[in-house]
Amino acid sequence: MSMDTKRIVTASINGAEISVMADNRMSLLEMLRDAAGLTGTKEGCMTGDCGACSVMMNGRVVDSCLVMAAEAEGAEIETVEGIADGKNLHPLQRKFLEHAALQCGICTPGFLVSAKALLEKNPDPSDAETRYWLAGNLCRCTGYQQIIDAVRDAAAEMRSSAK
Repeated sequence: MSMDTKRIVTASINGAEISVMADNRMSLLEMLRDAAGLTGTKEGCMTGDCGACSVMMNGRVVDSCLVMAAEAEGAEIETVEGIADGKNLHPLQRKFLEHAALQCGICTPGFLVSAKALLEKNPDPSDAETRYWLAGNLCRCTGYQQIIDAVRDAAAEMRSSAK
């Protein structure tokens, strides 16, 4: 079999079934950005070190640059585009803006996806738990305190609105 073999990959992305033509060398990141047109997920390092390309795949945070597109066959994927509810921002998105937890924006989608996964697992994380969970996401602009503050503030808002 040639390395240039192409296949149709069908996955649920942000709740919609999407089929794309992918070759064997295409990463999930390339599939999302280039084939599906979902450019919110960012390319940072292409080595799985920065977290800019983090997405949820079958309930787990993954670096989409390290996942082959073919591995996404039949998967449920959530990208940063799936976080807001239509035009209504998710509390994490609002709190990132309020706390100035972003500057250049390359890392922001990965932080948002990872933080959302954290809050779904643990709605009341400590600072240490938040830092540990987000350790795979790197930011070169803001430092990290504003990001931690935004996540903790969003968690508090989400807990109070759930009551």
